[in-house]
Amino acid sequence: MFYSGIDLHSDNCYITTVDDNGVTIKQQRVDNSPHMLLDYFHSLNGQHTAVVESTMGWYWLDDLLQDNNIELVLAHAKYLKAISYAKVKTDKVDSLTLATLLRLDLIPRAHKIDRKLRGLRDTMRARLRIVQKRTTCFAMLNTIQIKFNYPEVLPEQYQLYAHMLEQQIQLLSEQILTLEKSLHPSLIPNEDIQRLLRIPGIGKITAFSIYLEIDGIERFSSDKQFLSYCRLVPGADNSNRHIHHRSSKDGNKYLKIAFSDAAVHALQYYPEYRAFYQKKLKRSNQPIARTLVAKELARIVYYVLTSHSPYRGLKGQPISRQKSLQWPRLPSPDA
Repeated sequence: MFYSGIDLHSDNCYITTVDDNGVTIKQQRVDNSPHMLLDYFHSLNGQHTAVVESTMGWYWLDDLLQDNNIELVLAHAKYLKAISYAKVKTDKVDSLTLATLLRLDLIPRAHKIDRKLRGLRDTMRARLRIVQKRTTCFAMLNTIQIKFNYPEVLPEQYQLYAHMLEQQIQLLSEQILTLEKSLHPSLIPNEDIQRLLRIPGIGKITAFSIYLEIDGIERFSSDKQFLSYCRLVPGADNSNRHIHHRSSKDGNKYLKIAFSDAAVHALQYYPEYRAFYQKKLKRSNQPIARTLVAKELARIVYYVLTSHSPYRGLKGQPISRQKSLQWPRLPSPDA
């Protein structure tokens, strides 16, 4: 077995290959050309496995190697840095470190999204970025209005700028809608999406985001692991007798956004969730209480998806307000 560490750059990569005994067999800088990369691996007769850090450019490399029966392990960049710190960092050193850790089975693995869902998930993330841009435009337009106490007509010097912001908002809104519609054929008929749509607070866009960011609920062994991945469990910074909780940036920020949004809508429309929120509010502040509602919704999602069963209520109790059965909700997959 050969173990290859790949230090990937935008136009080339440095590859180091070691054998089962840790002996360096080959080191070479290779242009990011499919032909040259395959020549490198085919020059060594035997079974290969490779590793690369989880930077944004790994899609094409994973596709190329998988199509040629070479396993590519995706290393979690943050955790890898914690166990492979070196004073001297060069491409040669980094690739050798990756290869050695791979041979010793010490690579902290990052999740590789299913190739079929990759484009759909990135479309959802692109939509979120456009929504954020539109929100910025709304905020800038509102700032102009505040300066003159929301007049019916802005001063002449500000009218052009305000008009340009309004044009941007209209364009961004059209782009958001176009991206949403492009996802409908692939996601609306999905049974897991339909189960998510029946959970309070979860609408079409939130369901899309949750489903795509999870990429298979079976990869989580427990609801606690899933909640931690959703950034809904506080981190700890304890020393001696001092106990401090802190927000954690480990996990998936998009799931945190999705469940936080679902919690707001659940509180707005469902009395049972408002009662749950008020109960938590007695012992904590508003942000924590809302996070606990989001955490409960995430737990519900975990069990709905793992059991392939419909939503049955909050804490085992049915809710008083039922969701409309109109589109995008299709006849229940569990009927």
